[in-house]
Amino acid sequence: MSAPSSNIAVSLRNVSKKFGDVVAVDNVNLDVYDKEFLTLLGPSGSGKTTVLRMIAGFELPTSGTIELDCQDVTNLAPFNRNVNTVFQDYALFPHMNVIENISYGLRVKKVEKNEALKLAKEALASVQLAGYEDRKPSQLSGGQRQRVALARALVNRPKVLLLDEPLGALDLKLRQQMQIELKEIQRQVGITFVFVTHDQEEALTMSDRIAVFNNGKIQQIDTPSVIYEHPKNEFVAGFVGTSNLLSKDVAKQILNSEDTFTVRPEKITLELGTVKASASQRSATGKVQEVEYLGPSTRFIVKLDAGTTLVVLKQNSTETSEEVNKLRNQIVTLLWEKQSEYRVGS
Repeated sequence: MSAPSSNIAVSLRNVSKKFGDVVAVDNVNLDVYDKEFLTLLGPSGSGKTTVLRMIAGFELPTSGTIELDCQDVTNLAPFNRNVNTVFQDYALFPHMNVIENISYGLRVKKVEKNEALKLAKEALASVQLAGYEDRKPSQLSGGQRQRVALARALVNRPKVLLLDEPLGALDLKLRQQMQIELKEIQRQVGITFVFVTHDQEEALTMSDRIAVFNNGKIQQIDTPSVIYEHPKNEFVAGFVGTSNLLSKDVAKQILNSEDTFTVRPEKITLELGTVKASASQRSATGKVQEVEYLGPSTRFIVKLDAGTTLVVLKQNSTETSEEVNKLRNQIVTLLWEKQSEYRVGS
């Protein structure tokens, strides 16, 4: 993906951040395009949150420059940057009602009272909470409080909205619902979103692009489908979703190659006994070590004769837990299309 420079909302050039002897961010270069939903994804301590805080102005880089809308803001205070941040804990004022929370920032900016009220109501409607103006935060569910926090950030119409793991405190069903709603809100308001998470599903579901972080560096940045289907290195392949890595030794036996390959669990078919592969397929025999019934699908852990373990994911179209459990300790053949395997680093 590429974009002309005039369409870049945020630009980081050779940005590093040290805390004493610890290098939290190591020479990162990153462009965030106008109106895109970019996710910074990585494990704890990978540098993603520090990058977000430097864009917000809560941390200053040790070296490098940060631009917002082509303006150097590297050393500007947070309140002098056209960004807003939504945190995991929402940070709503408990003594204020919903509309007062949302309009607070406008009142600080000396926006006229009636105009502030009008804009706050529009922001509240954009997050599907019209009619909740008079409720206090304690009278709202976790998802509703998250929407109020989002409306409070959106009402100022920032150039960039920064979101620091905002869904982390929600239960699974509500988090999945909010993933869909948050992306829809972003499309409607047309504001650039930079979203931090360690949750791969969130990143794949919501993002236009994903920047995968590890050890203070960007390991790969691309669309969700490219990140998932064509990981750049072993870290990305292992961190984003579940991936089966075929080491050089195993690949030499199965694929007649001395490179490292990856194949996703859902791309593999499991057949009982010994089955011959077609011309377009690969095959590997082994024994089922473990069966994990997940309801809609089953995860099989298969120990290959070639000396490694692969994970296979099979949809349960008709099978019950009792039926799939019978496959434990069975000799099986794993089949996958050659086009489904990907050489890591290619």
